[in-house]
Amino acid sequence: MSVAQPVSLAVFVRDRGLDLTRFAYLITGDRGRAEDLVQDVLLAMHRRFGALLDVDDPGAYARRAIVNAHLSWLRRRRLLELPSERVPDQPCSDTTQFDVVSDRTWDLLATLPARQRTVLVLRYYVGHSDSDIAALLGCREGTVRSLATRAFKTLRPVLRPGDRTARGVAR
Repeated sequence: MSVAQPVSLAVFVRDRGLDLTRFAYLITGDRGRAEDLVQDVLLAMHRRFGALLDVDDPGAYARRAIVNAHLSWLRRRRLLELPSERVPDQPCSDTTQFDVVSDRTWDLLATLPARQRTVLVLRYYVGHSDSDIAALLGCREGTVRSLATRAFKTLRPVLRPGDRTARGVAR
């Protein structure tokens, strides 16, 4: 994978860091987890490529790494985390930078299983085709369409006709 002009990792982080964090937030639904995912992916990119990113599309590479890292984390989470009655951290009050979708839309997306939510975010937020999503998730295009169909089947009963959120989520 070589590119004519490698991109500086520092420039990439400066220019695309916030977009990647927003993307990770839409995938995870958790600001802290999103920030951790992006940080882990950027660190992994630095370990692999160094200060210059010698890939055709560093943004696509990072998004794929975020999706893969999140799905891996979901699989491991069942074994590593135990519920606690005490929450050790206080939430940050400045969430305006993550206001990329309405609360209602996010509430609806958060009810979906992770793979269904990931498919909808990749399709409608990032604008990927079914073949791109299939490549990112390591599955067939038919599986992507099936996941989207099941997501919409879940969402349709709770969407009100004429609701602006409905037009923003469903095709």
